[in-house]
Amino acid sequence: MNSAAAAVVDVAVGVLVRADGAVLFGQRPAGKPYAGWWEFPGGKLESGETVTQALTRELHEELGIDIAGSSPWVVREHRYAHAHVRLHFHRVDDWRGEPRAREGQALRWLRPDAIDVAPLLPASIRVIGWLRLPPVHAISAATELGETVFLARLEAGLRRGLRMLQLREPGIAAERFDTLFRAVRSLCDRHAARLLVNSAHPPSYWRAAGGVHLRAADLARLGRRPDLRWVGASCHDEAELARACAIEADYALLGPVKPTASHPGAPAVGWQRFAKVAAPTSIPVYALGGLSLADAREARAAGAHGLALKGAAWTAAAAS
Repeated sequence: MNSAAAAVVDVAVGVLVRADGAVLFGQRPAGKPYAGWWEFPGGKLESGETVTQALTRELHEELGIDIAGSSPWVVREHRYAHAHVRLHFHRVDDWRGEPRAREGQALRWLRPDAIDVAPLLPASIRVIGWLRLPPVHAISAATELGETVFLARLEAGLRRGLRMLQLREPGIAAERFDTLFRAVRSLCDRHAARLLVNSAHPPSYWRAAGGVHLRAADLARLGRRPDLRWVGASCHDEAELARACAIEADYALLGPVKPTASHPGAPAVGWQRFAKVAAPTSIPVYALGGLSLADAREARAAGAHGLALKGAAWTAAAAS
């Protein structure tokens, strides 16, 4: 047996999210490694336990709460001086009881955009960045709707809280795309929304936006992560997801989950397969393909960070 593999310690980690978006952090008490450092609550799996069982036990022991609803999110490995850990992060948004410090640890509820505790355990730092990823990743539809209608619906969507857009318009001529890009960037900047440009478009637009969303073919050709603030990738199977994780992309899209009009005849992944493929990944995964906001709960239960929407993002009802 590989001794390095045998030494990996599996840990269940709970990311408790309140209705107002605040997340719970705990400070490691005296007597433990990294005493005084801040982390998400959780603990080691005992023999024979599943992650969910361990998380239920640990959160009851540490915080006095009973989990009523949780979902898998990401799995990260980290080597500390005292241990090599595999961290199974689950998002917890439903529990019974009020969290209280049953082990003498300090607790704080913090919004993801205002986390000011320090020092943080290193394995938690990237996870905090992912908490800032919104639940909907919208994909542009200017070609289908026409630029004027699309921009109007984008502005309406931004006003109602849309905070992430992938600009993907490979059929638009260069001059028209440039005009569209400038208008889209202005709207996104005005509403503090994250803009990524699909890799079908020239890299100058990636840099101007500060982010790129890689097509699967472009992901396969890359030797390393593009030097940009935000990098996403389209994936269809385990190999492509593994590649996205290897370059440390910030997120991936996986699908199509359901049949789509844009790709008739393309095989759908389905929720069962999505859950199997997405659950062990080390980056957040959005569910893509034939979905609407009505699929949000099922997507989350399958381990999705959120939904990637194209047509459903720009209906008159969604933009109102």
